[in-house]
Amino acid sequence: MFSGLSALVIEDVADGGEIVRVSARTRDVPVPCPVCGVATGRVHGYHGRTVRDVPVDGRQVAVQVRIRRLVCPALGCRRQTFREQVPGLLERHQRRTTRLTGQLSELVKELCGRASARLARSLAVPVSYASALRLLRRVPVPEVRIPRVVGVDDFALRRRHSYATVIINAETGERIEVLPGREAATLEAWLREHPGIEAVCRDGSATYAEAVRRALPDAVQISDRWHLWSVRREALIDRVEVGDLRHRPVAAGW
Repeated sequence: MFSGLSALVIEDVADGGEIVRVSARTRDVPVPCPVCGVATGRVHGYHGRTVRDVPVDGRQVAVQVRIRRLVCPALGCRRQTFREQVPGLLERHQRRTTRLTGQLSELVKELCGRASARLARSLAVPVSYASALRLLRRVPVPEVRIPRVVGVDDFALRRRHSYATVIINAETGERIEVLPGREAATLEAWLREHPGIEAVCRDGSATYAEAVRRALPDAVQISDRWHLWSVRREALIDRVEVGDLRHRPVAAGW
């Protein structure tokens, strides 16, 4: 049941109703000094630390851990004493175990602030929306590999006032970058910083076409399917309306 706490010695488990309380201590093994790296098992004192762990049977789990303060035996080391850490389980200054933090991080990546806080409460790991946002800010930004084929399009942040340019992996649909505005110079600068792109799938914008020509003269420019069919549809409707007024109802519902 508490296999994730195998790095500790569990001394007692108490049923507190909505909270399961676990009393544990660290193992009596030498640990390296965080400054000089010399291993030591000499105890200077003890400290108590309470952290949250993943829930059990829909109830919160609170782990009360006794942490040792050890004495560094190396002469001249600037850290005479230090608190031991438990790699893979406890992190410095954290109130949650590493695995609980990992689960909550995945949750906030999908739902962000208030929504993730509401769902976490129903999963017996209550957090405030502010804590959820702090967890989100701590999640490392994944390294994005620039693909062989990219898609470029603009979208409105505020229609008729503010726009931006989105760049995606045309093969997987993964978003790569969002650029401010929709000017050719902005897109051109980004393309020059990311060589190796072989093809660009874009709309019919002459601005984007010019940016691609200047930055990637050897890249293939592809008109994306949605804009291609949209242009053909509008051209067909115009031809039908101009050619025969009797086809207006048909064209309007096309």
